[in-house]
Amino acid sequence: MNVYSFDPLQDARWTPFVARHPRASVFHTTGWLRALQRSYRFAPVAFTTSPPPDALHNALVFCAVRSWLTGARLVSLPFSDHCEPLVDDPDELQALCAFAARHRTHGPWKYVEIRPAQSILTLGGFEPAQRFYLHWLDLRASLEDLLRRAHKDSIQRKIRRAEREGLRYEEGRSETLLRTFCRLLDLTRHRHQVPLQPLAWFRNLLDCFGENLCIRIASKDGEPAAGVLTLVHGPRVVYKYGGSDTRLNALGGMPFLFWKIIQDAKQRGAYELDLGRSDCDNSGLIAFKEHLGAHRSPLTYWRSPAGAVAANGGRVMQFARRAFLRLPGAMRRPAARFLYRHLG
Repeated sequence: MNVYSFDPLQDARWTPFVARHPRASVFHTTGWLRALQRSYRFAPVAFTTSPPPDALHNALVFCAVRSWLTGARLVSLPFSDHCEPLVDDPDELQALCAFAARHRTHGPWKYVEIRPAQSILTLGGFEPAQRFYLHWLDLRASLEDLLRRAHKDSIQRKIRRAEREGLRYEEGRSETLLRTFCRLLDLTRHRHQVPLQPLAWFRNLLDCFGENLCIRIASKDGEPAAGVLTLVHGPRVVYKYGGSDTRLNALGGMPFLFWKIIQDAKQRGAYELDLGRSDCDNSGLIAFKEHLGAHRSPLTYWRSPAGAVAANGGRVMQFARRAFLRLPGAMRRPAARFLYRHLG
């Protein structure tokens, strides 16, 4: 079975293929790939059994991460929660995975990583590398039913509290909203000792996704309480980032914003809200998503060659967490720009 490689940002077949494939996600889109390339210089490459110029009927997409600090690797895809192989035939999936594994040996790549939301790789040479939970909310029920299924205390009452408090709701894509959102996200990342992504990353997402990106902010008396960033692809809405000011958490800003997301998604005809991955030991985040009424499924990242470990990535992040809190505020953003070019 012949396999061909191509650049999805240059090949005119990619966008219509992603638009029509039922398992394609926001992470397959040219918007996500272009934002990765602009922000971190990650070069996209895709493999297919469809010869040019035939229309694509399958594809497995990667980005090349070249790093002297964490090692060179092929990842499908960096900073994505999941990236399903867009392949319907098991034999074709095996051929594409085998080709990717062989392609690794012709470059500086330490390993190949695939992050499927549904597929289980049975090809020799790939083995589970990391495990998470993936949550999604089925939106096909009525708004009344969706609200009734949410947890009474942590969701329903919080939404009513936010409404009683008169929280102000804003949404859009302006620079003002972006900066407000990044301040809230920075507060949350700082609590978890994780550096905030570079501002350029969020600006590139805004530019590359256009109207398919939305920032939502809840404020009390002019003071931002919570913020979220969502992306849209077809009938799916993806919650990607969120942050809050813990001093105002009792006002219910975050449940209030998620209710706004759900209402907006229903209005646009979406049938699924993708709530992203959670670390298996993050009981608080898992509980919040499930209190919204979300379903949970296992999410496994697969790596070849078997036994390959992340090249210093975990150790780099552990060191960054310790060092980041000690940095003066003015140095945090340059440090984050440097760090995230080596992660993913």
